[in-house]
Amino acid sequence: MLRSIKARITDSVAGLFAHGTQPLQGTARFPGDRGLCGPGSVSWKVIGDVSAFLGGIRALLIQSAHPEVVAGVEDHSSYREDPLGRLNRTSYFVTTATFGAMPEVESAVGRVRAAHRGVAGLSSRNLAYSASTPELAAWVHNTLTDSFLVAYREFGLGLTAEEADRFVAEQTRIGEMLDADPLPATAAELGEWVRSHPALEPSPGMRSAVEFLRRPPIPTPQRWGYRVLMQGAAVTIPPEVRTVLEVEPGPGARPAAAALVRALRWAMRNSPAWKASLERCGEEYDARQFRRFTEPRR
Repeated sequence: MLRSIKARITDSVAGLFAHGTQPLQGTARFPGDRGLCGPGSVSWKVIGDVSAFLGGIRALLIQSAHPEVVAGVEDHSSYREDPLGRLNRTSYFVTTATFGAMPEVESAVGRVRAAHRGVAGLSSRNLAYSASTPELAAWVHNTLTDSFLVAYREFGLGLTAEEADRFVAEQTRIGEMLDADPLPATAAELGEWVRSHPALEPSPGMRSAVEFLRRPPIPTPQRWGYRVLMQGAAVTIPPEVRTVLEVEPGPGARPAAAALVRALRWAMRNSPAWKASLERCGEEYDARQFRRFTEPRR
């Protein structure tokens, strides 16, 4: 009975990320390649945990507070027509950049660079934007890093201050490959940089994106859980940024999200990408601590 419950939960959640190319399918072709982070890294622990689902929602919310970044998404992304495809592409990059062998990392970075070519225009406040500029790349990268870190510290298994700084340093290597600048050096500096960013203000694109994130067109069985994670993500956003976003979590949002994340961790265990990376590096592991890859959906 418990095994059946775990399987249903895992298939329901992991299925959202199984639309298209799955990461690390060929990683065994690079034996011994430790990638950017490697076994024992904080990144493998943080992004391999189910709290990363909540962190991803948080990052998308915060990113929309930057008028030029959200204009690029609104003007050039197909997220409304293909929300699960965009979710897959984002998940593919984060997973590959963190867990992949170096050829896989370089390929994933190349895909992002190619996707950003031509993403340019004018924002709602009549400022020019280009997805390839270091400043906008930094906003996207830094908010992802901050969000995964905050989600794990709030709803994960705990990190020391030194581990949090190590996570930021590890993720900075990815930011450097994307030419992002600036890249804060510590967790405290990163949190402050996000909280006090001078470019943030409400915009039509932001309101449209936030409304979409409140009610994305996902299958009915996953909607309740998504809303709980969305509310949990909102709890962790700094008040200054929440004011810009015009988002306020409802009562009981934090304990509800904490309970759901614990249930997901019980059912889903750790990311299969972490397991595949340990195998590639020749490291020992307990297979019971990892879930299987989900077959892609077309």
